[in-house]
Amino acid sequence: MAETAKAAPARARRTRGTKTPRVSTPVPPPTSPDAETLVGYYRQMLLIRRFEERAARAYTEAKIGGYCHLNLGEEATVVGLMAALRPSDYLFTNYREHGYALAKGIGADRVMAELYGRSTGVSKGWGGSMHLFDADARLLGGYGIVGGQVPLATGAALAVSYKGGDEVVMCHMGDGTAAIGAFHESLNIAALWDLPAVFVVINNGLGMGTTVENSAAEPELYRRGAAYRMESARVDGTDVTAVRDAARLAVERARSERKPYLLETMSPRLKGHSVVDPARYRSKEEKEALKAADPLARMALELEEAGVLSHDDRDKLDAEVTAEVDAAAAFADESPAPEVSTLFDYTYATPVPGELRRLPADPVFSS
Repeated sequence: MAETAKAAPARARRTRGTKTPRVSTPVPPPTSPDAETLVGYYRQMLLIRRFEERAARAYTEAKIGGYCHLNLGEEATVVGLMAALRPSDYLFTNYREHGYALAKGIGADRVMAELYGRSTGVSKGWGGSMHLFDADARLLGGYGIVGGQVPLATGAALAVSYKGGDEVVMCHMGDGTAAIGAFHESLNIAALWDLPAVFVVINNGLGMGTTVENSAAEPELYRRGAAYRMESARVDGTDVTAVRDAARLAVERARSERKPYLLETMSPRLKGHSVVDPARYRSKEEKEALKAADPLARMALELEEAGVLSHDDRDKLDAEVTAEVDAAAAFADESPAPEVSTLFDYTYATPVPGELRRLPADPVFSS
């Protein structure tokens, strides 16, 4: 790994017109990790797949409330991106974040308990599926408002720059976010102030049910970095090592040169926008193509053909991961719901004088 350069001062001034415009950075060809590393990536992808399948089942059983968005089909992207980060790096996500929490090292039991709204969950049961948060893991939130995380991640990168740290802030979003104002404002500020941020657009081809081609005048979303003279690239999101290598390039540039980066991963989702979306907007041919491009099945075949993981070994690994997910679901089932008395505990970060803590059924004035 390259030696980390000294952090540049925050809000460094420049002479206008001295920067060379850039559109994209060539993505390096994927390297060949050792067999142990490959099996580790496959296990992480398998854990995400089985976890999300169990979450979908729990939603139909009314054990998960609110909305629930799954990473089915995006496992290679999730694992590849997280493999490029150090434990000290920060991550901001949108509401499709279960897999990122798992790949960041948060236990499946705590993630599942949060989906169930239990006090043992990663956000103590108050966040649910869309709002996982763990400061120790430096996962600084899933956000339900489209693009809500992008300005916050930019601010975190400014804080890192201001303090002179060597951490990197990664912020991932869906393709629809690339059209909103906060996306452009954040990229502009990050480029203007040389912030150590990596913005990742997870392009699954659809903003809910609308194709990128029908909603974006420039459907190659990584090219939007050119407007801010920001290095950018597009990578095959179904190839875990390709994603990892592209993300490493972006992360190390942000870390050593204090320059932001825009990375686009092409990662088709296998199911609808959320658990309740039947995806009727997809044709039979599209569904068959998605099934054929399944990154988990693709990697399993590649590992078997390379003699790295036999069919029997794969079955054993699947049984092990399934048992881990079953145990997480049992833990969530047995965990208590938050006490009603804690309803206002996280309204403010610090105590606020005169804060209203009256429950809906309480009298306005005490006698």
